Amino acid sequence: MAKVRDLIAAGPTLSFEFFPPKTDEAERTLEKTVAELAPLAPSFVDVTYGALGSTRERTRDIVVRINRDQQFPAVAHLTCVGHTRADIDALLAEYAANGVGNLLALGGDPPADGSDPGGDFAYASELLEVVKASGDFSVGVAAHPELHPRSPDRESDRRHLAAKLETADFALTQFFYYPEDHFRMMDELAALGCDTPVIPGIMLWVFAGVAGLERMATMNGSRLPPGLMEAIDRAEGPDEVRRIAVDTATELAAQLLDGGVPGLHVYTLNRSQAAIELVENLGLRPGQGDGIHQ
Repeated sequence: MAKVRDLIAAGPTLSFEFFPPKTDEAERTLEKTVAELAPLAPSFVDVTYGALGSTRERTRDIVVRINRDQQFPAVAHLTCVGHTRADIDALLAEYAANGVGNLLALGGDPPADGSDPGGDFAYASELLEVVKASGDFSVGVAAHPELHPRSPDRESDRRHLAAKLETADFALTQFFYYPEDHFRMMDELAALGCDTPVIPGIMLWVFAGVAGLERMATMNGSRLPPGLMEAIDRAEGPDEVRRIAVDTATELAAQLLDGGVPGLHVYTLNRSQAAIELVENLGLRPGQGDGIHQ
């Protein structure tokens, strides 16, 4: 199966993110979503962990299945929080044995109550080093255009990110709504001599109100456009909310593509319709081994 580093090198990529379902019904929904998005010929997809790696087994099983059954590779998330070196070694061995060659090494979210989750890793950079030394994996990391919420200042945040990107093959960003934040981050990385590709993340948060988006934005340090929040608050029903989400994402993605980003990474929330509408709005079409085209 193709490596993400090679897919990015071939041209702009289109990728989708899923989260592991917690029930059988949710798993059927995810299977349906993957099948509905497959005709868009994504470059790759990725599957997240739950808090503290609570859905590690489901993530593993879904990644292995997608990687086996689809024409595009699946990227597995690995996190530091609560995991021992033995846990990570076992997962890496399972992924290698099942032909999964793409991973995302993440710090993960610490417990909300401030307790010590245990484990052998404190930082994503430590996990990244282990993965890179464990086999021929293409490994990505996370990037925060608006700074990591736990970073003490901009300068140290960018130095830390640049150091990770010296080892990683690519990065996927947290969601954001202002394109200038992404381009500023890329300029700051370039000034540090870093040219590793960073793919911006586009949120399709099809929510029933503002509370869910505000909660996610607070966790991630993301600025929310006031007009967006007002529009969502006035929306009458889920169809209008989806339209607002898609229109907002389309405008952002178009500006990013015009600025020469190496791809788009779409947070689907395990639903296909908004993602399909976004791709149609942008006029994207699958490439023939050389990325996506407008």
